[in-house]
Amino acid sequence: MPKILVVDDDPNIRELVCALLKNGGFEPFEACDGRDALTKMTAVAPELCVVDLMMPNMDGYELTRKIRQYYENMPVLMLTAKAELSAKAAGFGAGTDDYLTKPFEDDELLMRVRALLRRYKIEASNTVQVGGVTIDKNSYTIGGAGATGVKSIPMKEFELLYKLAGSPGRTFTRDSLIEDIWGYDFEGNERTLDVHIGRLRERFPAETSGFKITTVRGLGYRLEVVS
Repeated sequence: MPKILVVDDDPNIRELVCALLKNGGFEPFEACDGRDALTKMTAVAPELCVVDLMMPNMDGYELTRKIRQYYENMPVLMLTAKAELSAKAAGFGAGTDDYLTKPFEDDELLMRVRALLRRYKIEASNTVQVGGVTIDKNSYTIGGAGATGVKSIPMKEFELLYKLAGSPGRTFTRDSLIEDIWGYDFEGNERTLDVHIGRLRERFPAETSGFKITTVRGLGYRLEVVS
């Protein structure tokens, strides 16, 4: 699972980006500014950095130049609200590989990250492990000590489990799950989601799988690891 360092002085942006990356199959880490990032990079050894432009102590331009100086082959995605061509030119001049302006689409961020990893020949993982269960989206198979007797499940159940397991502890609304798994043009009703959740609970009891799917009244569902 590729490690990605998210560098931004706004804690809300860091939280959002890290959640998106984790849900996309990456292992995110946070840094609050350029100086913090250089320290974290030594400890974490990330495969890619998402760098904000406007930060105190050391801005994104300077940080990118430092990365290029010490980590020549580390891809850098600059993330900023400055959309002017001059700002982009300065970013590319500092050594960034790609430039994404805020606000951005969730899927576009993930697509750009994956493209950079491919360019640098860094393999992105489509495997999620939660509790004692390993969920492999490459082969659409399930393994691990917590998946006794379960090697494969119907496609929609698999995609639903993969979505929930990608962000343990995060509450997903019913609408977001239906849109992500069944699509915007789904003509069924919410009962379909409930049925699939019920089947997953039957296949993966908490005492053997190491996780449970909890109903959040009035909102949706979340997957929780059982200690």
